[in-house]
Amino acid sequence: MRFGVLDIVPHLPHPVTGEILSAHERLNRVVSTAVHAEALGFDSYAVGERHAGDFLSSSPTVLLGALAQATDRILLSTGVTVLSLLDPVRVAEDYATVDQLSGGRLEIVVGKGNEDRHFGMFGLEIGKQYEYLRENYELLRRLLREEHVDWTGVHHADLHDITTHPRPFDGPFRIWHGSATSTDAVDLAARWGDPLMTANALQPREAYLVLIDRYREKLVEHGHDPAVGYVGSGSGGLYLAATDEQAVRQYRPIYEAMAAKLAAAHADDPRKGKTMSFTTIEDAVAHGPALVGTPERVAEKILDYHKAYRHDLQSVSINPVLPHGEQQEVLARFAEEVIPLVRREVSTTLWGTDDAGRAGALRAGEQKVGL
Repeated sequence: MRFGVLDIVPHLPHPVTGEILSAHERLNRVVSTAVHAEALGFDSYAVGERHAGDFLSSSPTVLLGALAQATDRILLSTGVTVLSLLDPVRVAEDYATVDQLSGGRLEIVVGKGNEDRHFGMFGLEIGKQYEYLRENYELLRRLLREEHVDWTGVHHADLHDITTHPRPFDGPFRIWHGSATSTDAVDLAARWGDPLMTANALQPREAYLVLIDRYREKLVEHGHDPAVGYVGSGSGGLYLAATDEQAVRQYRPIYEAMAAKLAAAHADDPRKGKTMSFTTIEDAVAHGPALVGTPERVAEKILDYHKAYRHDLQSVSINPVLPHGEQQEVLARFAEEVIPLVRREVSTTLWGTDDAGRAGALRAGEQKVGL
């Protein structure tokens, strides 16, 4: 299995002390954590994109440019690029620039985003969010693969003889599709033979498993080799301690305050994926996707989820209200104690020599070794 770190860059006060970092410090910690994750041997580091609420991730390409310069090996990604909002021409230009800066270390995850307010901010209709996603993806796909593109669509202006610059580092970088509640993203990924990233953050595993199973069925229906159907999974938070009881006790104030905040913000919204299905830390640990406990218990849980999902990539997120030193310690313990236990039981071809769609830097590195 491969392992990544995701930071959607929430910017919130500590639920107990009320303290909050400056925006400057919070953004710089994104960079320092990526450097730390690379040193620990994580495979990828992803940043989110949000345009409303308590987040500082409105400019993911700027952050990724900083990460490209601060790191050397780790793959860079997003979680997610909110493609429903964006002009595909600009997306092709911006992310190809990051791909060049990083030397071909880019693979992104696209989706419509888990936020309603941003559609109005961009003058778009929320009811057409999946229409935007499908059309924008299909145009983006062509712009990354082709030069002199002609295009006629519904929502984007017609294009004639368009070539975006810069071109990607070594052919089009891979695009994953983020999935949380709807079949639309799943069907789009399956149609084009792209990998799927399941959120696996707020709901019971059964809700996500339905979408993963559909993805694999549709992938074959569209004539794709099942081997290209890589699946990634998020998690409902990560916290490690010497005992399960200690981990639950120490993480309780953070988890339950976050659950209460989401519940209050969406009190009149019955849609899935807007609030946590597990409101207590005990329930989240026992039945939900929260990775809280000893390294052995967390490894056991990842393997248990793998029996259902058969996923290739496990993404984890560290709650940013934890003291920075504690965040770094949790990440280090996960890398040193959890990852080896999981990899002892589960392997994958993702990002290896049998993965033809892997990032350009990986292919280039293998060619150099061969020489």
